[in-house]
Amino acid sequence: MASLRCANPASSTGLFVQLARRTTTTTTTPVLDILAPRWSRQTTRLEATYSTTTHRAWCDKHPATIHTVANSRGRVLKNIEQRRAFSHLPARQATACVHNLQVDEDGKEMRLEITDRAGKRLSQIMKKDKNPDLALRIQVESGGCHGFQYLMSLVTLPPAEGSDGNVSAAVGEDDSIFEYAEGEEYTATSPTPGAPKIVLDQPSLDLLKGSKVDFTMELIGSQFKIADNPLATSSCGCGTSFDIKM
Repeated sequence: MASLRCANPASSTGLFVQLARRTTTTTTTPVLDILAPRWSRQTTRLEATYSTTTHRAWCDKHPATIHTVANSRGRVLKNIEQRRAFSHLPARQATACVHNLQVDEDGKEMRLEITDRAGKRLSQIMKKDKNPDLALRIQVESGGCHGFQYLMSLVTLPPAEGSDGNVSAAVGEDDSIFEYAEGEEYTATSPTPGAPKIVLDQPSLDLLKGSKVDFTMELIGSQFKIADNPLATSSCGCGTSFDIKM
């Protein structure tokens, strides 16, 4: 009996080559597409249109200066430099030197700041005593547990119109007077009747320049005190004695 055979039998090598060709030409889904699917062209176009519209709306709302710069490939790049509006406002100064503004060895003005609490407390004392010329005098003397201590006392200044000789001794030749105004920038250059004031002599002002006069209410009592003295290196717990940089 005659055997049945294919007229053109394919060798095993030929079958392997054909299978290999089919495998290489078949499109498969990359592994990365499973983890992060590719965006379709339609989605990309929609997002690009939305981004362009949003960008134009932002440019219309925020004026900008656009510079075109050509890169090495000849493409034009747009560099948007947004103009920011910075408002230069001076810091609010509620304290002004209204008598004998002094300067230090470096030529800088020696100033003192009166806090809102200290200014309001001085106003209350003036109203209670019915004395619009009342002021707080601060003096720095050697002593205390840290080398220097400041003493505070209430004095009566001469009236703005003039002095009668009895109260003129409250202001010395080297004294400076600082005045407080509530809630506004203060640029006064002469004493204002009824405004809270602080008086310091030249040596005391030289040690307390740049500091703040504050009023604190604690369990041990209420008092005026010096805060944020840039020259002080340490102070005692009661706040009346301090050490300075030499």
